[in-house]
Amino acid sequence: MICTMVSTNFQLTVLTRDRYQRIAKFYDFMETLPERKYLLWRKKLRSLVQGPRVLEVGVGTGRNIPFYPRQIAVTGIDITPAMLNQAAQRAAVLGVTPDLRLGDVQNLTFPDASFDNVVATFVFCSVPDPVLGLREIKRILKPGGKLFLLEHVRSSQLIIGKIMDMLNPFVVRMMGANINRRTVENVQVAGLAIEYIENLDGLGIFKLIIARVE
Repeated sequence: MICTMVSTNFQLTVLTRDRYQRIAKFYDFMETLPERKYLLWRKKLRSLVQGPRVLEVGVGTGRNIPFYPRQIAVTGIDITPAMLNQAAQRAAVLGVTPDLRLGDVQNLTFPDASFDNVVATFVFCSVPDPVLGLREIKRILKPGGKLFLLEHVRSSQLIIGKIMDMLNPFVVRMMGANINRRTVENVQVAGLAIEYIENLDGLGIFKLIIARVE
């Protein structure tokens, strides 16, 4: 049973990687409209991150790179080589040098208690086993370290939540992202303590989540 679960998770991870590998060159263009809304949220999130050692999970094309203060040492990981290439190009234009690496949040290669903060924006909708990834984040955070998430989740409104459940299989096939993840609950299941939650829209779909290692 365990072997089957590991195999299935690996297959889903490869599928996710390959999907984003295909769209990497077009990803920023595809996100042009929603990014107008996300931009202010990204800036707010970054204003809360103190470091000094920060890991960004799912760094993607490097959308968050411009907002990190220069004194923070940023390591960014992503499972997709083509997305990392886009992030490296963005960093070069900005004249900054984050440590960009291939990596999977479900199996982080960093030692325990390596980072002061971990950041992820719109990532855990695509992680095959989000609780496993969040447990890995807990492991590599220092005692008292904080996780900062900007995520879209399943709406708590009854009808909207059910619609999201119905649409989710189609959205996953098209875009690779789950629209009905219960990320707040997943953070708690992973053993992290919720410190702050802010609803960023009227439907309770977009959230800023801050959790810590106790």
